[in-house]
Amino acid sequence: MTDAGGRPYRAIPGPSVVPDAVLRAMHRAAPNIYEGEIVDLTAGLIPDLKRVARTEGDVAIYIANGHGAWEAALANTVAPGERVLVVATGRFGHGWAEIAQARGLEVELIDCGTRTPADPARVEAALRADTDGRIKAVMATHVDTASSLRNDIAGLRHAIDATGGHPALLMADCIASLGCDRFEMDDWGADVAVAASQKGLMLPPGLGFVFFNDRAASARARLSVVSKYWDWVPRAAPERFYQYFGGTAPTHHLYGLRAALDIIHAEGVEAVWDRHERLAHAIWAACEAWGQGGALRLNIADPAHRSRAVTALALNPPDATRLRGWMEQHTGVTLGIGLGMESAADPGADGAFRIGHMGHVNAHMVLGVLGAMEAGMQALDIVHGSGALAAAAGVIAAP
Repeated sequence: MTDAGGRPYRAIPGPSVVPDAVLRAMHRAAPNIYEGEIVDLTAGLIPDLKRVARTEGDVAIYIANGHGAWEAALANTVAPGERVLVVATGRFGHGWAEIAQARGLEVELIDCGTRTPADPARVEAALRADTDGRIKAVMATHVDTASSLRNDIAGLRHAIDATGGHPALLMADCIASLGCDRFEMDDWGADVAVAASQKGLMLPPGLGFVFFNDRAASARARLSVVSKYWDWVPRAAPERFYQYFGGTAPTHHLYGLRAALDIIHAEGVEAVWDRHERLAHAIWAACEAWGQGGALRLNIADPAHRSRAVTALALNPPDATRLRGWMEQHTGVTLGIGLGMESAADPGADGAFRIGHMGHVNAHMVLGVLGAMEAGMQALDIVHGSGALAAAAGVIAAP
């Protein structure tokens, strides 16, 4: 017997749920890509994208996923043979470092594990030791999608400034956080921020975004060679429409992005952050209740360091795999697999899973996921504490 009929729900940390308004906007015939509405629409996207990132800087759009945005950010700022300092707090921090290495950069790694946030003191010490200024950029994930750890980007800027003038750029991976967790690019001092379409921006995968300020633009200007495709100069200040994208426009994604940005700005960016904050706290309240008397554990102990877009959890293996399988088969709810938590203390795929709560998500969706999880733990005899659903409902009900 199964109760999974009807519309399935993918409670995974991206691709996130695409709103019906976005799907309707994308469901159309291909437009003229040389003149007319798509040209005018694209010009209007730029200021609205920058409003979400809270920046007065520039933005370049790429037909790429987040990995492409990672590479674009590095291609425009750091030359092969130069050094970057990577602060890793999960699998995706290491992934960005791997992109840097593949581009021929020297990578100095500060590995903080998967449960401890980036340490500004270690960053400051590394930069002070770099007396010849070889480190060109400090790279960090704002939210690591694998560990669900949220880092203090402003704190990293303070660490750079505390050195008394180290010129390294601060680069933030906001792929999981943009449009979900509070992010203030200019106020926090990030020089580069990378994002992608399939999470808080509520689109299918396919667009990458690189936001950059004047300091990052100066870094681009000193490079003698930049790949024609990755070069952000024509994309940020195009003389012809095709230069926005390095070729043929991703037309249907642009229509969808227009609809998604309209949804975000109608609600208000700060209200979007508040909604994610409240829904995340509801999930955490339920998980903490289940953990009292059971094996379920939030990967990040301190709520201040938890993402508001994704929550990573651990169970005794193989219970995470059993729970995910039961929920998808019997309730139509899909949870995210565990990533990058393979150790005795942090079990891998069979002992870890993630709940995505990003973008187009509301109270009844979150409460539905939690109810399905409770049913799954009961059905599979996974020991868990009581009162989880009441605890989550209490968060939602609070004024």
